[in-house]
Amino acid sequence: MSAVRDYLCDTSMGCRHSILIDPADQTPEVAANRAMAAVHAGSRMVLVGGSSDTDMENVHKTVVAIKEALELVTWASSQDSDAEADLQVPVLLFPQGAAALSPAADGITFMMLMNSTDPRFLIGEQIQGAPFVKKAGIEPIPLGYVICEPGGKAGQVGKADLIGPDETDRLSAYAMAAKFLGFSMLYLEAGSGAENPVNQSLIAAARDACDLPLIVGGGIRDAEAASKAADAGADWIVTGNLTEEFDDASKLQEILTTLINSIGR
Repeated sequence: MSAVRDYLCDTSMGCRHSILIDPADQTPEVAANRAMAAVHAGSRMVLVGGSSDTDMENVHKTVVAIKEALELVTWASSQDSDAEADLQVPVLLFPQGAAALSPAADGITFMMLMNSTDPRFLIGEQIQGAPFVKKAGIEPIPLGYVICEPGGKAGQVGKADLIGPDETDRLSAYAMAAKFLGFSMLYLEAGSGAENPVNQSLIAAARDACDLPLIVGGGIRDAEAASKAADAGADWIVTGNLTEEFDDASKLQEILTTLINSIGR
């Protein structure tokens, strides 16, 4: 595995947090400020993407703004003897499809929406995007993506056959398949702004079924929900909509610090 993939898949670091930035919902400047607040709070990955209304222009501008801001954070940490001198926070594309990419990203979640009923999200978008990824030299992170109830816009756009909260055997089978197909990570998604996060029993089922690093997102708005996901077996906790509720970066940092401390990172 390469450096970025090694970092993302290193489960010895305990459960970690990632902020999800949707370029369609904020300017690049606001996105950069929020990303910096998250990193200061303890986030260890930045995902850039959304299920709709993103394109090459707004994604690229957002990625560039975030990376420039994070370079300052990295430089500052190198000057502080009490900080992690080697702090590097990767910025990864979390795309809605092949028309929302950026060559400036450190990597891309090269995903299959495993429970989609539309071939476009099983292999079609991947075929269209692969030449761009190779030419740009973006590191692909093979990822199995499974959408659980309630699913939200991601489930609607992706035409997902949603996993119910009690369908642990079905989720286990998806997790096994992700492992056998050679994915590097598995992402369980409840949908952006979901009323409820992924059920703990589903997270535990995925954890028992395979040893892939497990990402969980959607509907996680507070420390309690984050802690429950981590306790069930999540290696990464993703929050997106929560981030957009705060225009004040210092307040966002405060909220995220509490949430991240609840998962041990």
